[in-house]
Amino acid sequence: MSDLIGLINLLAPFFGLIGLGFFCGRVVKQPEAGLAWMQFFLIYIALPCLFYRLIADKSLDQLTNWSFVVATTVSTFCAFALSFAAGWRHTKDIAQSVMQGVAGSYSNIGYMGPPLVLAAIGSAASAPVVLIFVFDNLLLFSLVPLLMSVAGLEKLTLGATLRRILWRVVTHPFNVATALGVTASYLHLELPSALNLMVTWLSGAAAPCALFILGVTVALRPLWRIPAEVPALVLIKLILHPFLVWVLLSALGDFGPVWTYAAITMAALPPALNIFVISTQYNVGVERASACVLMGTVTSMVTLTALLYTIRIGALPYDLFP
Repeated sequence: MSDLIGLINLLAPFFGLIGLGFFCGRVVKQPEAGLAWMQFFLIYIALPCLFYRLIADKSLDQLTNWSFVVATTVSTFCAFALSFAAGWRHTKDIAQSVMQGVAGSYSNIGYMGPPLVLAAIGSAASAPVVLIFVFDNLLLFSLVPLLMSVAGLEKLTLGATLRRILWRVVTHPFNVATALGVTASYLHLELPSALNLMVTWLSGAAAPCALFILGVTVALRPLWRIPAEVPALVLIKLILHPFLVWVLLSALGDFGPVWTYAAITMAALPPALNIFVISTQYNVGVERASACVLMGTVTSMVTLTALLYTIRIGALPYDLFP
C-alpha cells in the first residue's frame, strides 16, 4: 500500500498541473493567442535547457547504444503504422490517417517524459530518455512531411520536401540543444557559474509550464464528440506501444532494468501536445487530435499508474527472454 501511495504522490503533480491548466482554460476567458509567448518560452528556451542539462554530463558511450535506438524507434514506427491503418479504416484519407498515426505513436516525451521518468526511475534513466526523445522526433518529423507531400498538402517537389525536412531537423531547438549537450560532453565543458544557474532555473521551469499549457490547450478545443477511431488509437498508444518496446528490447539484448523500464514508461506516456500543433499546421484533424490528447491523458492516469506500480513492486520482469 505504501508503494501505491508513494506512486500516486509522484504522479499527482503531473496530472494535477494538466488539470489546473484545463480548469483555467475553461473558467478564465483569455484569448488563445495569449499562449503564444508561453509556448515560445517553452519550445525555444526552457525545454532546450532541460535537454542540454540531461545530456551535457553524460559520457558519450551512453549516447551511442544503437541496439537500444533500433528497438525503441522500430517500436514507434510499428505503432505509427498500426495507428495509420486504424485511421485509414475510418477516414479513407491519407492526411487524416497520418494525423492518426502520430496520435497513436508520439508520446509526451518532451513535456512529461524527462521529469516523470527521472523521478520514477532515477537519474540513471536520463541517457535512454534523451535517445528516445531524439530518435522518435527524427522519425516522426521526417515521416509526417513526407506523407503529407504524398497526400498533396505539401505543395513542394520531393527534393524540396527533403531539404525542408533536413533543415527543420537541423534547426529544431531540441536537436540544437542535444548537439550542444553532446559537444559539451565530448569536450568536458562546464558553463560559467552565472550561465549555469540560468540554465538550471530554465530547465526546472520546463515541466510545469509544459503541463499547464497542455491542460489549457485541450480546454480550448471543442470536445463534445469523440471520433470512432480514437479509442483504438489510445489503446495502441498506451498499451501496444509499450508492449512492443518491451518485446523488442528483450529480443535484442539485455539492456538492464533502468534502460528497459525507462523505455517502456516513455512509450506508455499519453499522446503529445505536438499532435495538436502538427494538425493545426496542416489544418487536418484538429478536433480528432484534441479528442485523442484528452482521452489519452485521462486514460493514462490509470494505465501509467498501473505500469509504474508493477515496476515498483518488482512484478514486471525487465527481460522477457532471460
